[in-house]
Amino acid sequence: MLDELSPHDDLPSLDTLAVPREDGRAEAIRRAVAEVFQIESEQFYPERGLTAIFTGTLLLDSETAYDQLDARLAALNQLPVFRERDGVQVIHIVAGRFDPPPRPWWPNAVLFILTVLSLLYTGAGIALGEAVLDDPNRQLVEMWRGWPYALSLILILGAHELGHYFAARHHRVPVTLPYFIPLPFGFFGTLGAFIQLRAPMRNRKVLLDVGAAGPLAGMVFAVPILLIGLATARVGFLPTDQPYILEGNSILYAMAKVVTFGRMLPDGHMDVFMNQLAQAGWTGLFVTGLNLIPIGQLDGGHVLFTLLGERARALYLPVLLIMGVLAVTVSDAWFLWVLLLLFFGRTYATPLDMLTPLDRRRQLIAVLALVIFILVFVPNPLQIMEPASLPPLEMF
Repeated sequence: MLDELSPHDDLPSLDTLAVPREDGRAEAIRRAVAEVFQIESEQFYPERGLTAIFTGTLLLDSETAYDQLDARLAALNQLPVFRERDGVQVIHIVAGRFDPPPRPWWPNAVLFILTVLSLLYTGAGIALGEAVLDDPNRQLVEMWRGWPYALSLILILGAHELGHYFAARHHRVPVTLPYFIPLPFGFFGTLGAFIQLRAPMRNRKVLLDVGAAGPLAGMVFAVPILLIGLATARVGFLPTDQPYILEGNSILYAMAKVVTFGRMLPDGHMDVFMNQLAQAGWTGLFVTGLNLIPIGQLDGGHVLFTLLGERARALYLPVLLIMGVLAVTVSDAWFLWVLLLLFFGRTYATPLDMLTPLDRRRQLIAVLALVIFILVFVPNPLQIMEPASLPPLEMF
């Protein structure tokens, strides 16, 4: 279910980039830096991809200074990187520019079609219910019955990914089209989708815009679909003759059921039996919660990094520990996530310009995204329950 803004695995490294060696180019770099930066010290590295390091003080606000310096260095095939080290402003000049070749679109199209088929199959299973047990092939033959689930989840996941995509394109960040991941067997019908950023973000403002756009866009569709699904779903007694799967409550999902039915469900005796729209809405919220876990390359990791900068790395182990506790005490389904985060959660998308802070509006958006994470996170996603033992009917 991972919706990942993945590391830049196809970008040139400092060890492989060409290094300019001409003294004239070094002087041109120095002049370009001096236009925006009061240079206190400088060091050139002719044998490495890292061309030079300048320390000093910016003469302009950091965002304007970066844009101006980047435009000047583009003609020299150089890239500026703004950092702060022990309270001192530092400009790194790196040889080379990010210009990744275009990716073919057909793998995205194939995966999208397979995911639609997978969602149709899963939705048909919801629509047919227990009839599938009598005729297992019926779910395949009548896949068309799953169109409400397939359409709803494609809308939610598609909005999420296109939110990332268009935000990245707006800021001129090279990015792939969405890759959807089919999963024809199981509760969801998909493992979500992801896009791949192919260059670093310019600054934390851009990182926040791209990282938060996906979850916020997905919620625009997930919440109405969930509410419509609950309003058209039936409430009934929990099964007494066979095990059943119970979906977990998030704060938002529980509130939606209270608003729709006027009471908390399940109550130990009765529960809402999710139809296709309700299950699509629940799945959309669940996927959003996973992506907003505040760690690493997940959307939540991007949001947290924009707020805290490098300090966000200190929360890696605490977040991993919390997930481990959930895996041990609540649901062993989290063990897989702990394993994934153990290997892939350490890397954060660090912008080129770390001196430009978030403006007030973006700070509020970042806080909103983290609040949404608290509202939609499901501690115990799915449980296999034994048949309910109900008291006599007159007790209700």
